[in-house]
Amino acid sequence: MGRLLQRLSGGMEVMGKKRKVESGVYLVIDPSLEEDILLQKLQLVLQKKIAAVQLWDNFLPDKDYLPLIQKITVLCHEKNVPVLINNQWEWLQTTALDGVHFDAPPEDLEQIKTSLNRDFITGLTCNNDLALVRWANDQRLDYISFCSIFPSSTSTSCELVDFETIKEAKRITAMPIFLAGGIKPDNMPELQELPFDGVAVVSGIMSAEKPGVAITKYLKQLKLI
Repeated sequence: MGRLLQRLSGGMEVMGKKRKVESGVYLVIDPSLEEDILLQKLQLVLQKKIAAVQLWDNFLPDKDYLPLIQKITVLCHEKNVPVLINNQWEWLQTTALDGVHFDAPPEDLEQIKTSLNRDFITGLTCNNDLALVRWANDQRLDYISFCSIFPSSTSTSCELVDFETIKEAKRITAMPIFLAGGIKPDNMPELQELPFDGVAVVSGIMSAEKPGVAITKYLKQLKLI
């Protein structure tokens, strides 16, 4: 961990060109997790190729998260992995974060773009309401994520998504589609009939005793689908 901390102590990273969310495993991390554990697990996961990393909107009050965000972006950008923040787009003004994932369509997306005045990735959580897919497509977002595919302890606010909704979404948009909520390696074969580009995972990897082994299992299943 000492070497890791030394690498991460160099200060704020300079913002570069817009990265792209690739297909594969989209990792969602909980910033309220103890920092050393979070960074160690993230470093293990980043030994594999992943689509993106998102900081979940679960920030503890009265804590300065700027140093942690900077450390996470340094680690991920070393592997050219984009880092997004959940909802709190204002962090893009002072960090090298690559984008924002919205749980619902923002009322002022154009104003957000004007305020940031730089390229950034945008994603949206979708459910059974295809109007959300159409909105995301019209606004030219970078990707959408359907939640929840299966019952999930971390996606308690999401309704279960009908598989037919996902199939119809693919007819509406060419945007990459990610699936989230309760997805585990052993239930991924059930996704075989669906058009999607990757899976978003929280506890299935970051709560695992060996996150490097866990992500390998997800990647193996994705190749089989």
